[in-house]
Amino acid sequence: MDKIILTGDRPTGRLHVGHYVGSLRRRVELQNSGEYKKIFIMIADAQALTDNFDNPEKVRENIIEVALDYMSCGLDPAKSNLFIQSQIPELCEMTTYYMNLVTVSRLQRNPTVKNEIQLRNFETSIPVGFFSYPISQASDITAFKATTVPVGDDQLPMIEQTREIVHKFNSIYAPVLVEPEALLPETEACRRLPGTDGQAKMSKSLNNCIYLADDADDVRKKIMSMYTDPLHLLVSDPGHLEGNTVFTYLDAFCRDEHFQRYLPDYANLDELKAHYQRGGLGDVKVKKFLNNVVQETLEPIRQRRKELEKDIPAVYEVLKKGCEVARQEAAQTLSEMKRAMRINYFEDAELIQAQAAKYSGQAAK
Repeated sequence: MDKIILTGDRPTGRLHVGHYVGSLRRRVELQNSGEYKKIFIMIADAQALTDNFDNPEKVRENIIEVALDYMSCGLDPAKSNLFIQSQIPELCEMTTYYMNLVTVSRLQRNPTVKNEIQLRNFETSIPVGFFSYPISQASDITAFKATTVPVGDDQLPMIEQTREIVHKFNSIYAPVLVEPEALLPETEACRRLPGTDGQAKMSKSLNNCIYLADDADDVRKKIMSMYTDPLHLLVSDPGHLEGNTVFTYLDAFCRDEHFQRYLPDYANLDELKAHYQRGGLGDVKVKKFLNNVVQETLEPIRQRRKELEKDIPAVYEVLKKGCEVARQEAAQTLSEMKRAMRINYFEDAELIQAQAAKYSGQAAK
């Protein structure tokens, strides 16, 4: 079986370094590995509208922001198909059919749905579109017969829900759909990078994000104001690593060669951590090192983005072509589904002939 990837992001804002270490960096590696026959990267605007239905302009404006971030990070339209979810109407039709295969109680038990409902304070006023977005997500994945879906831990229940839908459809109708496998980030630090203030999640409203498009000065200011260890008051004090945002970022970003360039007193991160824990290493020195590491990572991304911004119509053309390819793929899967479900009425010559024979026989009587 061909290996196919489907993944994407909601266009509710610019992408940040949490997106980069959690998914974007890995996507580029997978794209360039040659291991996957097809890679579909979706800008999930329809999903974003489930809880931004009253602010469509927010979603509309961020389509181009996400596309620029994608391509700046190295996603290549020649290797990865970039498309916009709402421009593939077949996904909506597939969602309708899948709704018959999922109960309300099953959706209510989905941990991701429960957490998101609490986060948005929907309580009893849950929009139906939001409540059923795991079903829509199953359509996104299965439309392209994705074998692999790169996700974070919080999205594992969504993949499980998709697998249940696939199994039920294939059992009732025919083995048309492919059960996907989740692909998790490689390290714990990459799975959920905290905000610069130590909060568990980066959020625009909390102003604790480092965006991929931030200039060098903004990045430096954000890193130098990062949350560290509140008990590490003096340089001589022993420091703690747990909950220390600076070291979490170093886990996600730095490599041994960074020490050779920016902090040659240490051979690797383990040595730096050991010194910090026994005392005698100040937070400012560690933050300056982290700033150098992050700036080295982000500078080529910033430069590529500046070049892409010079020709925005070309970026929209990439998305348009991507949508055309994605729609062809989704239409093929939908056609196979409808054939299995016996609702391909006008393509079923045997049905038409049988009905014609039936009624011609009745007329003869």
